[in-house]
Amino acid sequence: MKIEITGKNGFMPTEAIKNFTEKKLAKVIQLFGNDTISKIRVVTKVYPDNHKVEVTIYSSEQLVRAEVSDPDMYAAIDLSIDKLVSQVRKNRSKLQSHLEKLGVNDVFSQEFDAESLEKEMKAATLVKNKKIELVPMSRDEAILQLELTGHDFYVYLDIDTNKTNIVYLRKDGDYANIETE
Repeated sequence: MKIEITGKNGFMPTEAIKNFTEKKLAKVIQLFGNDTISKIRVVTKVYPDNHKVEVTIYSSEQLVRAEVSDPDMYAAIDLSIDKLVSQVRKNRSKLQSHLEKLGVNDVFSQEFDAESLEKEMKAATLVKNKKIELVPMSRDEAILQLELTGHDFYVYLDIDTNKTNIVYLRKDGDYANIETE
């Protein structure tokens, strides 16, 4: 497993920040188990009034992401890890049943104990262009991916129609799906 900790906007993370981040990531790694995570990418950014931390976990069959801003870099790291743990804990049963369908039974470590972990945790212009790989999946799997990435929408290839669809989170908290023709 590769852990990549980088900085943007002229910020270079110190060894202390890298060590702190790796120590905190141990919580998340423990949830998945060492063998299922291929890479963890942490991007730290500094702005005039706050610090932003983006953590992306690349796991077999899943992508989990959290993004947090805070005036303190260490607090932003803490909050982003807590957010990841919360996402995994919230969606653990959905993830496990989805992965069992794919034939992957033991994605999460057997040492996962939600109770003890819970006690331990207290555009006007185009600014980014991103390429994605369309993965065939059901609408329910796309909603799960949407929740795990923390985005407002998720683009996927519908497994039944073989057409590009978009599932998104509405302001009222419900999900909606856009089908292409």
